[in-house]
Amino acid sequence: MLRVRVAATSANLGPGFDALGIALDLDLTVTARPSPRDSFHYRGEGGAGAVPDTPHNLVHRGFHAVYHELGLEPPTVAVEADNPIPLARGLGSSSAALVAGAALADGMVGERLGRPGVFRLVARLEGHPDNVGPAVFGGFTVAAADEDGEFVAASLALPAGWRLLFGIPAFELPTAKARAVLPSNYPRADAVRSTGRAALWAVAVADDRPELLRVASLDLLHEPYRAPLVPGLEACSHALRERGAFAAFLSGAGPTLGVVTDATHVAACREELEAFAGPAGRVLEPAAGLGYRTEPLHDPADAASTT
Repeated sequence: MLRVRVAATSANLGPGFDALGIALDLDLTVTARPSPRDSFHYRGEGGAGAVPDTPHNLVHRGFHAVYHELGLEPPTVAVEADNPIPLARGLGSSSAALVAGAALADGMVGERLGRPGVFRLVARLEGHPDNVGPAVFGGFTVAAADEDGEFVAASLALPAGWRLLFGIPAFELPTAKARAVLPSNYPRADAVRSTGRAALWAVAVADDRPELLRVASLDLLHEPYRAPLVPGLEACSHALRERGAFAAFLSGAGPTLGVVTDATHVAACREELEAFAGPAGRVLEPAAGLGYRTEPLHDPADAASTT
């Protein structure tokens, strides 16, 4: 019997489309134990029925993928998931579920893939590595594809003085819908500007220079196209920067709006995000998160069977 904790994540961070991400201290917790047949039980965000209690789920998909990668037959397991990550809000709930299943399977086979292997496998399943990277490695993560299309990633710890805030509206925005509004091609000038800004993110984190984020978080690749899907996004982003946010960015595909600020400006930024999220929404202030953590658990049923 194993348990894994996997962090929520915020991806893109402005211009780092499908490349940059941050792990958040808001963990999906999943346990798996041997069972005569696959089963799944979900508790958490969205309430009963938000994720159907069937074996056709993202946790089992990640779990089976590891065994198939290794040429092994996956065992049947009973899975229980406790999820505090908002669904379809741009905080990496899908990636967390896939990583959880893969991490559990890798733990059961003696970590034959290891953390880098879990990352590569789940990034292939997702099709993009921006949420998967921080869910696996923690902190601030940069991910990219090599010449063969294989994903690689590196992470840095987020500076201790940086404060994160997320304004989460009550409505969902499915990733497929948010991707559908993006263009197939971009002007060269937009691509060049975005490359420099995304690279500046890494320097800001490595050197603890949050003032660089005022430029590093400016986006041309996805936020202008997704703004019509997120009422108040542009106005709130501008207001946040005026009130002390170093960065204001659409978290993942949205509709959540993320902020990096400091202790002095947290209250002002929270006020803006509360107005953006609306009375039915909420504002979270998580610390930076860690990469996934697995641990063996004692199953009371095992003890009962030996007495």
